[in-house]
Amino acid sequence: MKIMENNIIDEIEKRLESFGYILKDGDKWLIGFVREKIENIIKLDCNIKTMPIELKEIEVDMIVGEFLFTKKNMGQLDIESINFEAVEKSISEGDTKVDFAIGSGSQTPEQRFDSLIAYLTTYGKNKILTFRCLRW
Repeated sequence: MKIMENNIIDEIEKRLESFGYILKDGDKWLIGFVREKIENIIKLDCNIKTMPIELKEIEVDMIVGEFLFTKKNMGQLDIESINFEAVEKSISEGDTKVDFAIGSGSQTPEQRFDSLIAYLTTYGKNKILTFRCLRW
């Protein structure tokens, strides 16, 4: 069980780094707290005692979303440091042009951050429900 706990913490840290977030002192405690919170929410919603391995990626995203949401609300997050940009905004080859960043120019960084948080914290809720057990 300890190996899986370390593995999920590594996954959470890698997911945060993929958004350009740099871990700071005190983040490990908050990550652990948020992890316990999200796992307990899922277990209570499903009436189960252990986390299904099939929900690992959904759990990681929910934890990352809750972590970033908490850091933002505590005033400890520089939203400008989070990477929202596509690798390339557009590519032109001859008379063909492809645009990747549609609509992103009309949103502020904070609006894009809030959209990211909403996605991370809500995606997969319907998949979590497939593990629901009845209470008698």
